[in-house]
Amino acid sequence: MDATVERILRDYDTITVVGASANPAKAANEVPAYMKEHGWRIIPVNPQADEIVGEKVYRSLSDVPEQIGLVDVFRPSADCAEVARAAVEAGATALWLQLGITSPEARRIATEAGLAYVEDRCLIIEQRRTGIAKG
Repeated sequence: MDATVERILRDYDTITVVGASANPAKAANEVPAYMKEHGWRIIPVNPQADEIVGEKVYRSLSDVPEQIGLVDVFRPSADCAEVARAAVEAGATALWLQLGITSPEARRIATEAGLAYVEDRCLIIEQRRTGIAKG
């Protein structure tokens, strides 16, 4: 999985964050803010907010008006299969479930569609471990 993690961090400049939070105390806000500070572009997806980490928020993956590459997920494991289906439908090429989030069904959906797949890993931890940054 380390090779996949490193390839995703190197190859993707934009992270579409499903379940991004407007609350700075939550990891779903801290992680996108950190990744933005280290050069990644963030596209937050949250049906309840208008702006997160200074970026316009989209209600769903299907509302994002551009090609989606990497989808980072901050949703309960039980919601991840649905997110995986939406990511595939949106044309995403990678799906990353944050630390503590796993889903055998999401893994199956993503891998059968040819998406790079990571689960139960934190983008901040992996960025620090690899030293990969943008910009």
